[in-house]
Amino acid sequence: MPRVRFAPSPTGYLHVGSARTFIFNWLYARHNNGTMILRIDDTDLERNTEQSLQSIFEGLKWLGLDWDEQYRQSERLDRHQALAESIFEKGLAYRDFTPASSDSTVGWLFNPGQREISREESDRRAAAGEPFVLRFRVPRDTPETVRFTDAVYGEQAKLAADIEDFALLRSTGGPTYHLASCADDVDLNISHIIRGQDHLTNTFKHVLIFQAADFTPPQFAHLPLLVAPDGAKLSKRKHGPVVSVTTYRDAGFLPHAFINFISLLGWSPKDDRERLTRAEMIEVFSFEGINRSNAVINFTEESPFDAKSVWLNSDHIRTMSATDLATELKPIVEAAGFSSERLGLITPLIQERIRLLNDVLIVGDFFFNAELAPYETTELVPKKGDLAMAKKALEAALLALESAEFAHDPLEAALRGAAETVGIKAGQLFEPVRVAVCGRKTAPPLFGTLEALGRDVCLARIHQALAKL
Repeated sequence: MPRVRFAPSPTGYLHVGSARTFIFNWLYARHNNGTMILRIDDTDLERNTEQSLQSIFEGLKWLGLDWDEQYRQSERLDRHQALAESIFEKGLAYRDFTPASSDSTVGWLFNPGQREISREESDRRAAAGEPFVLRFRVPRDTPETVRFTDAVYGEQAKLAADIEDFALLRSTGGPTYHLASCADDVDLNISHIIRGQDHLTNTFKHVLIFQAADFTPPQFAHLPLLVAPDGAKLSKRKHGPVVSVTTYRDAGFLPHAFINFISLLGWSPKDDRERLTRAEMIEVFSFEGINRSNAVINFTEESPFDAKSVWLNSDHIRTMSATDLATELKPIVEAAGFSSERLGLITPLIQERIRLLNDVLIVGDFFFNAELAPYETTELVPKKGDLAMAKKALEAALLALESAEFAHDPLEAALRGAAETVGIKAGQLFEPVRVAVCGRKTAPPLFGTLEALGRDVCLARIHQALAKL
């Protein structure tokens, strides 16, 4: 059974591209009854921050997807050192004593002045305390080709002569990304590495490390990149907070709707469905559905979220039970300082009108605010009516509502009876009542709205409307 890993570096927020990588690993593991591993790649001590780490956990917690095992690279440094020592002892790595500035990858493929130092001289200089970088000894004498098969991009090959002698250990003795990542993949017996396409060029180096460790390289599956509308790689510096997972959370996206949207960026099921539940995604996920082309998140300065993401979110909201939706809306309503006591009655009335969870405070403002937004007196006039008819309708409604039972069916009966009593059509009475209690002509179903608002609020607002007239 597969063992996959998501390996974020705690150097920033949880990027939407990283979230998609986590989701694809999770879907593959759950589809195949495998193991999902969270590994924090925190060996970059200069850039790691606790704040970034907590931000990553915060984003993953919101997604609501679990993992089976958890590790931190910084707690496994002895394992990294052991692999580096093993590769060195096999003659597959050498000490490079050039100045420390050569820690990072430089423009040359290899330095023969360092590569060909004898083992005796290398040991002597190291024992004397001379700093060095440990580099992988990439084959140079034969036209060797490094190969691997990618589950998305197919057969990949690169001449070893075109791969630089990359660093395994820095001059500080700490592991590079290449060494630490591969050492942990070996140690944790990772079977599949699912990561962004920007890592594809690194994979040739990693194959060399796996071979040096006598470990059969995992199956690789590189994912197309997520890009902005102009084709640029998404970055917070250039594109703002829209590339952070928590931005979607704070805007009122449902976690499973976000997962649905982000999964469809670069992957699709065979039947081209768009709205998918979590269980459905697990059932149909496969590498065959992953595209090779980069996926675009369409957003603008005026509309920060891709229209498809908002549509999917509203579609998931419409298909939720009203009870589950009320549970999602409750913290939003309470955080705004309003009571959630009648949310069970309010939610079914506005469910069809909500695109993002935060919309509850917009489409349902008249349920929560004590005062209605200002409206024109003419809004109270019914079709084919006048101010006098509006006054007559509201007075009749007021009388009927004072004694009616405040439940849907009795309220409808009471208002229809009131219209008949004063000799106007039911719709001509309903219109001014709707404006009086909601402050607008377009509002949720009237009788459920009256029930949710309650007798006292409805009577007070109708009195205010009569005062306007």
